[in-house]
Amino acid sequence: MVGIAWIGASFYFIWLDNHLESSKDTNIAGELHAIHGGGFYRVEKFRLAPAELPKTLHWFKWEAYWTWITGFALLVLVYYLNAELYLVDPAVMKLSTGTAVGAGLASLVIGLAVYEGLCRSPLGKNETALAIALLTVFSLAAWALTQVFSGRGAFIHFGAILGTIMAANVAHIIIPGQRELVRAKEQGRLPDEKYSLRGKQRSVHNTYFTLPVIFTMIAGHHAMTFGHGWNWLVLIAIALAGALVRLWFVARHQGAAPAWTLIGALILTGVVMVMLAPRAPIDARPVSFAEVKEVLDRRCLACHAEKPTFQGLAEAPKGFKLDTRERIEAQRVLIHQQTVLTKAMPPGNLTAMTDEERALLDRWVRIK
Repeated sequence: MVGIAWIGASFYFIWLDNHLESSKDTNIAGELHAIHGGGFYRVEKFRLAPAELPKTLHWFKWEAYWTWITGFALLVLVYYLNAELYLVDPAVMKLSTGTAVGAGLASLVIGLAVYEGLCRSPLGKNETALAIALLTVFSLAAWALTQVFSGRGAFIHFGAILGTIMAANVAHIIIPGQRELVRAKEQGRLPDEKYSLRGKQRSVHNTYFTLPVIFTMIAGHHAMTFGHGWNWLVLIAIALAGALVRLWFVARHQGAAPAWTLIGALILTGVVMVMLAPRAPIDARPVSFAEVKEVLDRRCLACHAEKPTFQGLAEAPKGFKLDTRERIEAQRVLIHQQTVLTKAMPPGNLTAMTDEERALLDRWVRIK
């Protein structure tokens, strides 16, 4: 919820900054006239600071801070306190809970440090070179995370790295820079323009990160993305497509947007759609319901029953029950998606469902 507030504010200020019109006043960088909600508005942006500071000055920071705070709290509650279910996948890498949590926290710190280092390096003065460097780093991060964590855990940590960078941009670049501008004005000094330029750069970075972050937030509900065998490529493609969409909108605010940005985003999305398309099974032998029920009873029924026996579960997750033939037949498509297409279930493969059993469920659904 707070993320929506932050992203909305980010989108608005990017739009606002790119729609400013020139002013005759040399102290004004641009102005904007708008109508909204039955009223007229006039907005002015000073080149550095007004002649006199207003009594009330509104700051935009807690949207960012609360997004990170609540997001990190959810990361701990869902992924760190239930690491064996959502973060660790023994088929990817056998990790203890402590090691997995430590690796997750380390990824946030390392991601921020590498980003900050690149921005402060000579590459930071060349936006094209910096963009290529960041794309390379984030691609490597997406691959590395999927080699350590479960697909779900890798995706959420990729988003958490971006979210940490975004919040840090606000906390230690944008807001301190704004405080320096205010302090200079209060002390009668001419504000240094570098603070304004640096804050603008990080603000633009943040807007490019927004759609990739949103995708990783909701990807946990779409196992076909994080459960794919090439999930790191899916993650990179969708993240890059989201960044290109924002690039198109930012350019569109200033006039004609380059067509390649939108075309590139559509091509990447199309590639992902092809990747996620189900494939026909090689083995065409029919499967009896008794064979299917035996697998589900052994691997799934501890959680998905009228009265689950799995420790800590009072009810079947999402009300998904597999204890009668009627319920199993009614949910065969979802069973197929979760256990075969994405291998998202059982979570962390806690019950050790084998590839042979998944192949059996695959044939059960596909072969009539």
